[in-house]
Amino acid sequence: MTPLTALSPLDGRYYKQLAALRDIFSEYGLIHRRVKVEIEWLIALSQEPKVQELPEFKRVSIAELRGLGNNFSVDDAAAVKAIEARTNHDVKAVEYWLKTRMAEDDKLISAKEFVHFGLTSEDVNNLAYALMLKDLRSDVLAPKLLELCSVLRLLVSEHHALPMLSRTHGQTASPTTVGKELANVVARLERQLKQLLAVELLGKCSGAVGNYNAHAIAYPEIEWPTLGKAFVEHLELVFNPYTTQIEPHDFIAEFCDVARRINTILIDFVRDIWGYVALGYFKQAQVPGEVGSSTMPHKINPIDFENAEGNF
Repeated sequence: MTPLTALSPLDGRYYKQLAALRDIFSEYGLIHRRVKVEIEWLIALSQEPKVQELPEFKRVSIAELRGLGNNFSVDDAAAVKAIEARTNHDVKAVEYWLKTRMAEDDKLISAKEFVHFGLTSEDVNNLAYALMLKDLRSDVLAPKLLELCSVLRLLVSEHHALPMLSRTHGQTASPTTVGKELANVVARLERQLKQLLAVELLGKCSGAVGNYNAHAIAYPEIEWPTLGKAFVEHLELVFNPYTTQIEPHDFIAEFCDVARRINTILIDFVRDIWGYVALGYFKQAQVPGEVGSSTMPHKINPIDFENAEGNF
């Protein structure tokens, strides 16, 4: 596939712009995080003394297990997909792949049947989804928003006293300054960024219907809610003890709603800039070799702001 043959602009026209999301939100990214969840749960089980059939892994074995997750490649994901073609179950395919890899290591082979012990597919999936959003927030969204606010703050400082005729109801109004209008945008964005960072990314690890049924039957002496909480927090997520089979995903709605508000602010911003260009307040720099119009070469169309509006 090339960007020109993609069905969606996400992997077509905007392929380069969304490169940072590919390892997070692709199916490879999902499978990768499923593998990590399975591995970390297996390690957590081995560190519970009351699971006597699974001795605690030595440091070298833990490193090898985590290496399977940390070094997980697109080829590994393809191998998982090949297993899924037989099982017709995506999470079970991850389990079988991990068992196959452990069977290749004399230090790990005896523990392979404890892979996926006590887990339902949703335990793996909800944690994988939460990890995807965690990586999106920490590696992409927050840094990009901070970068944008930093650029705008420099412009605020540079143009804090530059007068500009404001407009209300589309009509000329009292004077303002360019810096003040840009400061409004920074304040709005930083307020929403705080709320984005405050969204708790929740996770559950409580079995088929959220009640630790199989866990309690197999090892009744273990305090499973405590172990589940410690495991979810080890993944740097917030434990949700109140679930059915699925984690209800309210936090995903909260996360997306903050993202929606950020997009709304940025739509407002790019429309304002477009308007300032239309009014002649701002002038776009001409880039050698670029064509502003197919028939009027003296024009410079504000296409970046128009694209930004559409994409936001």
